[in-house]
Amino acid sequence: MIKWGIIGCGRIAHRFMEGLNAVPDVCLTAVWSRRPATVKKFTGRYGGTACNTLEELLASNVDVVYIATLPDSHAAYSIIALNAGKHVLCEKPATLNLEELEKVLAVAKKNRLLFMEGMKPPFYPLYNKLHQHILDDPIGSVGYVRAGSSVADISHDHPNYSYKLAGGSLMGIGIYEAFLAIDWLGCTHEVQAMGRFGDTGIDMFSIFQTSHENGYAQLYCGLDLHGKGDALICGTLGHITIHKNWWNPAKATINYLDGHIVELDEPFTAGGLNYEITHFCELIRTGQTESNIVSHEMSKQMIAMIDEARKIIGLKFTGE
Repeated sequence: MIKWGIIGCGRIAHRFMEGLNAVPDVCLTAVWSRRPATVKKFTGRYGGTACNTLEELLASNVDVVYIATLPDSHAAYSIIALNAGKHVLCEKPATLNLEELEKVLAVAKKNRLLFMEGMKPPFYPLYNKLHQHILDDPIGSVGYVRAGSSVADISHDHPNYSYKLAGGSLMGIGIYEAFLAIDWLGCTHEVQAMGRFGDTGIDMFSIFQTSHENGYAQLYCGLDLHGKGDALICGTLGHITIHKNWWNPAKATINYLDGHIVELDEPFTAGGLNYEITHFCELIRTGQTESNIVSHEMSKQMIAMIDEARKIIGLKFTGE
């Protein structure tokens, strides 16, 4: 039985619990948040001990800590948990910037513990089936990715609107697009970006195009336009459309140059986070300190791309 602790009780923590409850041989053991009332409400719903302090959670017998806070505190909580001897699954983006991530990874290495960024798309059944299908029925050399999402339906009091908490479209949504581009096209060589800022000081809408080892990507992310988009992946022998919402992939269409079309349909269960949780637990059980799917190098490349895009549009957070 792998015992989980959670730091933070926001919306993503509730979705995480939907996933955790669908995974065998795990349990929620302890929860802490800066707001005690939310902790008691959370544990009243899902179980586990409501901790009064972070130290209480870390002194408990949890094996792993899931960090469900906003990016401003990811690095600090990751380092504290790793130094307390706990494995860490941290919500995306793993840290505020590459400099912070390198510090976290150094602590994980020193303590010989597992650290993984919670980048969910590659663990979904559809995404795995898609990769397997194109091994058997290739679309040739992939050279272009276009993807994006803009979510105008979230409340303006959502933490993504907070400059203090390192919100914004690049940090909250663009990191998904960074993953997709790197996963299909390889290392990033160049980033170009434009962004539009809102009243709170964060980017409300950003577009960035990138050159990679194997091609080019055009990407967008936003908080005030309605555009929950698909993803287009183009190769020399065909193209793939991962239908909206592509970051929670369930359906894809592959159109081949010779005219044949393949439809893939793989519904997901339990909100989708159960797949990354299952992977993370297997890494613990086999004594691994790094995921082979969301590797440390992948996390570094993703946040480096977002760092560069933020630099270009002029978005710098407190403390940077």
